[in-house]
Amino acid sequence: MQANPNPKKKRFHFEPWHRIAAIILLFDIFAANLSYFIALWLRFDLKYSTIPERYLTEWLRLIPIYTVVVLVVFALMRLYRSLWRYASYAELWRIIIACIITSGLHALISRILYGRMPVSYYIVGAGLQLVAAVGIRFAYRFLLLMRSHHVDGGGDEHGVSRVMIVGAGSAGQMIMRDIRRSKNIHDKVVCFIDDDANKWSRYLDGVPIIGGREEILTAAEKYGVDKIYLAIPSASAEARRDILNICKETGCALKNLPGMYQFVLGDVSVSAMKDVSVEDLLGREPIRADMEEVYNFVSGKVVLVTGGGGSIGSELCRQIAAHGPKQLIIFDIYENSAYAIQLELREKYPDLDLVVLIGSVRDSRRIFGVFQKYKPELVYHAAAHKHVPLMEDSPCESIKNNAIGTYKTAYAAMIHGAKRFVLISTDKAVNPTNIMGASKRLCEMIIQSFDAKIKAGRAAELPQLFTHDGAENADKDGTGHVFQQAKTEFVAVRFGNVLGSNGSVIPIFKKQIENGGPVTVTHPDIIRYFMTIPEAVSLVLLAGTYADGGEIFVLDMGSPVKIDTLARNLIKLSGFRPDVDIKIEYTGLRPGEKLYEEKLMAEEGLRKTDNDLIHIGCPIPFDTDTFLRQLNELMEVAYANNEALIREKVREIVTTYHPA
Repeated sequence: MQANPNPKKKRFHFEPWHRIAAIILLFDIFAANLSYFIALWLRFDLKYSTIPERYLTEWLRLIPIYTVVVLVVFALMRLYRSLWRYASYAELWRIIIACIITSGLHALISRILYGRMPVSYYIVGAGLQLVAAVGIRFAYRFLLLMRSHHVDGGGDEHGVSRVMIVGAGSAGQMIMRDIRRSKNIHDKVVCFIDDDANKWSRYLDGVPIIGGREEILTAAEKYGVDKIYLAIPSASAEARRDILNICKETGCALKNLPGMYQFVLGDVSVSAMKDVSVEDLLGREPIRADMEEVYNFVSGKVVLVTGGGGSIGSELCRQIAAHGPKQLIIFDIYENSAYAIQLELREKYPDLDLVVLIGSVRDSRRIFGVFQKYKPELVYHAAAHKHVPLMEDSPCESIKNNAIGTYKTAYAAMIHGAKRFVLISTDKAVNPTNIMGASKRLCEMIIQSFDAKIKAGRAAELPQLFTHDGAENADKDGTGHVFQQAKTEFVAVRFGNVLGSNGSVIPIFKKQIENGGPVTVTHPDIIRYFMTIPEAVSLVLLAGTYADGGEIFVLDMGSPVKIDTLARNLIKLSGFRPDVDIKIEYTGLRPGEKLYEEKLMAEEGLRKTDNDLIHIGCPIPFDTDTFLRQLNELMEVAYANNEALIREKVREIVTTYHPA
């Protein structure tokens, strides 16, 4: 066989949609002209011989002209480029408009060129043309739907999942239609559930509406349901939780339409459904803070986020970037996480002045250099070691990174004139039983000490804990002028666990479930406070706007959740049965871990803010000078890596620290 001399030149082939368009085009030519002949035929009592020759002649003369008119108008209305398998009211409306235009032009051309035809000729001809144009296009859609029904009609074919949709409203109907017309979705809707009694025992597109939520378990068994889709976008968080708590007992895979936002945008499809998460079972509305104050506070300022690549730090960066900062500086020791948030923000906010720097808050030279070059006005300090068991094994690292790193960053912020320094703290700092919690309590005491010294005009008394990295003296002119001008406001924000953060229990549980178990829970009675990352960060940013200096803000985390319940719900949401398909093992409390977390120490009280979700803890008084001297001694022990002595020194400073 001779090779093609011009391999780059491709022969044109009709794609399937070209063939369909060509068939419809030929049909339009035939139907448009035949419609007006039939109109004449009907006008003269269905007798061809009685039609005046003049009318037949004029009809024949109009055929080539009207054919061009029809093709041009229909093409301009995109009637040959629509996907008729998905035809809806929009396509129907375009057909009607096209037929009105062509029929009007037909009457106008006929009258101008050839004279008047019978009135019924124009009216009946136009009506027949419309019926034919609509019929051919929607007949194609109908045939495709019938074929898809034939393919999954039995419901017992291999690989077809049987679906129950909870919610027989518009969203539920749109989900079912998306399932039926998609070639890539191997689902079949077998029943609907809806709490509206007026819909019971009726049918929606041929599918029965069984009853209310109390019928979910029975219907799932009766119809052999494999998947349950929750399609009630307007439901409250409590109602959604109650329904999901029933659904998870069926052992079926669960999908959830996120909410009204998708419904309003018309994004109601199977692809828009998301897996039901544990957050959905918490049964409370997401916390929505009024971020106008944050916008006014952040807008136009240079903002530094330490630990900006972590779970909390990266969300801080996202929300800060959305509020118009003059410049956003991300500082993190882990290059991969910093790079990931850099790519995300540059794509989403191309005009953002974004700086991403790698370094450690333990490195005085590095952190001083960052402040000296960029002069950040707002500092959100999220850099920290946070894993309790790991820090129990490396207590000196916890002190060096969390406590000493916070001190060095706070000192640099004060020296270089930052307006506000916000420490991200934790409820583990309350009556700590582990070294990580104690180190975060030290961080809180550090910012309280800075605030006290600045307000007393004695900032020069703050020691420079830089002897281990050789940083130069901050007050280079030796006059203390910098310290006298110190105006930085230091505050802390304390909250509990965040759902889905790196190393939190939910990702760990999901991984264990994927591996077939067992799911490990430390204790059947252990409880924790939970909040989503965006919720926590929104409140952190908002709390930062309330600061006067020295406060410890406490976020309202709602009611605590049993970790055992959390694990069992996750197993059920994954379609398994706890202790049957997936075992739960209780491993015992880890070193430094306690059964419950506290958000406030007994000695502290609460003051209200303008936001009901944010409170201020009244600081426990302590001698600042003594604390700073002890902190210097603690640093020496930490850098000497004296693990035997470090806990004793921490307990001496943090009197509420009682190692488990």
